[in-house]
Amino acid sequence: MAGVKATKLYSPQLLGLAAGLANYPLNNASQFSGEARSRTCGSSIELAIDCREDGAVERIGMQVTACAIGQASAAIMAADVRGRSAADIITKTREIEQWLSGEGNMPGWPGFEALAPALEHPARHGALMLVWKAASNALSSR
Repeated sequence: MAGVKATKLYSPQLLGLAAGLANYPLNNASQFSGEARSRTCGSSIELAIDCREDGAVERIGMQVTACAIGQASAAIMAADVRGRSAADIITKTREIEQWLSGEGNMPGWPGFEALAPALEHPARHGALMLVWKAASNALSSR
């Protein structure tokens, strides 16, 4: 039975997303940086963000040490973060937390539906949240 859940959780789409992280290398010279670690699984992320003069995200880079869920979540966020404001990221982070706690709908973010199977796996919630928390923390320090 556990094999069925694992197959459903780690779909080819999800694994493909995780491979996309190579497109977002960490740049330690960026304007803003953030880190996060999952208490439940030990996954971690370090990220760096550069913003335009209007405060919108221009570029993001990261180093992710996480399961495929954490990696895919990071890739999904990175693929559509350009042009988003700090408020957008912070609001989306809260929406994801509400969804994971069963108190909200799946957040609207391009590609996020690939993470839907993780809802039934609480042990993966921390890894899924890594990039969102790190980015929210980095942009809150602006």
